[in-house]
Amino acid sequence: MKSSAKAKAPKEGLAKSVGKTSPAKAASAVSSPPSKRSGQKANGQDKSISTSPAITAPKARRSREDKDAPLREDIRFLGRLLGDVLREQQGSDAFDLVETIRQNAVRFHREGDRSAAKALDTLLNGLTNEQAIQVVRAFSYFSHLANIAEDRHHNRRRRVHALAGSRAQRGSLSAALQSLKDAGRDDPATLQAFFASALIVPVLTAHPTEVQRKSILDAEREIARLLEHRDDALTERESSRNTDSMRAYVTTLWQTRMLRSSRLTVADEIENALSYYRSTFLSEIPALYDDVAAELHDAVPSVRSEGLGRFLQMGSWIGGDRDGNPNVTAQTLQLAITRQATEIFAHYLEEVHLLGAELSVSQLLAGASDALLTLARRSPDDSPHRTDEPYRRALIGVYARLAATARDWVGHVPHRGAVGNASPYHDASEFISDLNTVVASLMAHHGSALVSQRLGPLVRAAEVFGFHLASIDLRQSSDIHEAVIAELFAKAGVEANYAKLDENEKLALLLRELREARPLFSPYLDYSQRTRDELAVFSAARDIRARFGARAVRNYIISHTETVSDLIEVMLLQKETGLFQGALGVDGAKAIEPKVGAMVIPLFETIADLRNAPVIMREFFDIPGMSNVVTQQGGEQEVMLGYSDSNKDGGFLTSNWELYKAELALVHLFEEKGIRLRLFHGRGGTVGRGGGPTYQAILSQPPGTVNGQIRLTEQGEIIASKFANPEIGRRNLETIVAATLEATLLPSLNQPPRLAAYEQVMQTLSDTAFSAYRDLVYETPGFTDYFFSATPIAEIAELNIGSRPASRKFSDPKNRRIEDLRAIPWGFSWGQCRLLLTGWYGFGSAVSAYLEGDGSKADAAGRDKRLDTLRQMVKRWPFFANLLSNMDMVLAKTDLAVASRYAELVADEKLRKRVFSRIVGEWQSTSQALALITGHDERLADNPMLARSIKNRFPYLDPLNHLQVELLRRHRAGESDERARRGIHLSINGIAAGLRNTG
Repeated sequence: MKSSAKAKAPKEGLAKSVGKTSPAKAASAVSSPPSKRSGQKANGQDKSISTSPAITAPKARRSREDKDAPLREDIRFLGRLLGDVLREQQGSDAFDLVETIRQNAVRFHREGDRSAAKALDTLLNGLTNEQAIQVVRAFSYFSHLANIAEDRHHNRRRRVHALAGSRAQRGSLSAALQSLKDAGRDDPATLQAFFASALIVPVLTAHPTEVQRKSILDAEREIARLLEHRDDALTERESSRNTDSMRAYVTTLWQTRMLRSSRLTVADEIENALSYYRSTFLSEIPALYDDVAAELHDAVPSVRSEGLGRFLQMGSWIGGDRDGNPNVTAQTLQLAITRQATEIFAHYLEEVHLLGAELSVSQLLAGASDALLTLARRSPDDSPHRTDEPYRRALIGVYARLAATARDWVGHVPHRGAVGNASPYHDASEFISDLNTVVASLMAHHGSALVSQRLGPLVRAAEVFGFHLASIDLRQSSDIHEAVIAELFAKAGVEANYAKLDENEKLALLLRELREARPLFSPYLDYSQRTRDELAVFSAARDIRARFGARAVRNYIISHTETVSDLIEVMLLQKETGLFQGALGVDGAKAIEPKVGAMVIPLFETIADLRNAPVIMREFFDIPGMSNVVTQQGGEQEVMLGYSDSNKDGGFLTSNWELYKAELALVHLFEEKGIRLRLFHGRGGTVGRGGGPTYQAILSQPPGTVNGQIRLTEQGEIIASKFANPEIGRRNLETIVAATLEATLLPSLNQPPRLAAYEQVMQTLSDTAFSAYRDLVYETPGFTDYFFSATPIAEIAELNIGSRPASRKFSDPKNRRIEDLRAIPWGFSWGQCRLLLTGWYGFGSAVSAYLEGDGSKADAAGRDKRLDTLRQMVKRWPFFANLLSNMDMVLAKTDLAVASRYAELVADEKLRKRVFSRIVGEWQSTSQALALITGHDERLADNPMLARSIKNRFPYLDPLNHLQVELLRRHRAGESDERARRGIHLSINGIAAGLRNTG
């Protein structure tokens, strides 16, 4: 059925049904304006068998609206499927209710229709709790499906871009290499050295804002796969089957509980993380390595792909991050490495099996190297059918050894047994050596095409993942270490009151013990459970490193690092458990080289700690014997910077500025000491937690701070959006690599000519913004009560969304303090009420004060000059431009009208007006300041695609917010109906999905 050339585009929503019996009806129900797609079936499929309709329209004739037409079609199609399911499962009344709410929300948000607002309020306030749950689920799932459609469209547009032969997109490796070429920095030696020494590590973490269940993610992954197929040339029957399959998965979503019935365990978090390896990392990271090699060969043919090194690896906190989470123990650490190893062994075994099936090369037709023949002779395979197939016999032997390794190391018995017995591998390097023997033989005997398909990626996977899959970081708070050390000293009769010593006394005692050969711990003494638990973690790490190698557990992060003793305490605890062996020597003639364990990594989080970071690190390096430790670490030292806590402590602007200054100071110190600095960025999903586009974030780092080395967290709620889709996952990984390459080899990009003057302006802005933020959050009487009333923070704490509690000291409502609340749910809560305060508050006050100068008439003339300086900073300084770009995105997602509804939940009217009016005033001031500097009154004027995405989401977000407020009111008024509480939790999930970044 052809769509009429005059057909009117249906509105997005649930109004039209996708028929279940006739393919023609299904096609008609999701019809759209034909644009340049006249030969296309109305369901979005091309009747021809050539190319995808999303790709065929001539570029010169396509407007932006034309480019987005496939996205609109996908959203309409998915919306109608959801409408069908809603009508089928809940009845026409439920469908009509949701559709009426949707239409009123659209009219109110897009047209400012006040009558629609009143109708919306009347509708929502009159809902029963059961009706509210149905409405929340419908709008939540619409947001989920819209996210899938957007992800598909991003992939589609990238393909269109590539097929058109357009200039490489920013953030791609091609664009990065072109930038290097333009700057004359693309010589082979420079590129070879970069990739040989670079270390780029995304680190997966589990944080208390991961709101989606794995069951939901799995179903949505299948919907995404089926949606992608709709861009293929399908017959009517294939299209009908595709629609039926998607309807089945949407039905599965509707009939699946959105919320967890119990809080996640650490084991659950481990399994959730492993699912991304199966779907994305195990296949896409080797593929990305191949892409990098190909791009380098095209750009600079003399660069050798075999010399690229392991520049991209994976890290994990899951199972090793104990800070504030008593559920993480030595047992969970062992579980994490066991499950990781089991996963990678299973992958290798399957790939080796498939290779054995594929490499049916006969020695009668193609030669084989002596090394390959030797490998084949060692195989337990003695089948007469394969006597002339040395590659198969060799791979059967590799499989047998790998199966023996998996069985001995982690007790994994593959579902496909080995042909015979074989000795296990000693380590991953032996496995890689055997694979390389196969590679070399094929390459030497005209089999290079056989290497590239499966064997090459398997070798690369083995080099990157080893037998451990990902390096697990250990993390604990410095106060816990101090308590354990204090008990060890007291029990050993060394020092009865360690915690009461001043810093110099602590250091002297710690260093003395580090130089002693004897241990403090005695198995014959009784210790507290905390001390035994902490020492057990260190011992488990020692055992894991002995089995899986140092890469398995190579970092120990110390939260709340405030002094040098915080670092030395962990070194002493490593010595007590055999991770750090020998004694800390003295520089010079008496130098002793101890066996260094996990690298101790300070985490600087608060504003004060960031300012003190260079002082602490200088004192650390100046300790006699510490240079020997650094040398054994490869001449490098890592430092972690906390974005979330510094933001909660000092606000958005000051946090970013203090991070910038701390990084620069650390660079200068490390250069002075001749030590390579690797920064670990503790970024979250939201701008307030260091989130925002990764490419711009890395390029806006201070000059010299990247230098080929970067680790950054991918936290809880962001992992799914970045890595659930394999194609998007590879693109996100490529972006990190490309940005690191550019930031390392083109550091001058962030060094404009007037940098010193710009930095002075930033300091002035930061000082004012800091005062404004602290005055509101920490110095306004009653602000804590306002926050706990005007946001769903208490209800978030009840959600089963992570194994870690939402607050460190959150149990007693009478003693609640902002200081004790974890930074992540703090930011999550501001997002739920649509203020997103952590991403902008204080900027307006800062700019206003800066432009005003000293306030005198004589200084008024300088206002234009100061404004011009701010405008030049945006144009010429990537750091400042990225700051404002992120703020622009945050402000685009705020909604004061919605936020005012949350403010009404504050019972104290005076407190409500006092605090909310200040927030509104600062929002207005910030919006005006941003418009003044950028010259754009509209939000996201420079990013129209994101602007449209956000604008189109609001009509579906607004009902969720209004319903959440109503349900919060009922719940807090003492309503005992459990459905009200469940509705709140469902709305939290839906709003998080709609915003696409949460905590």
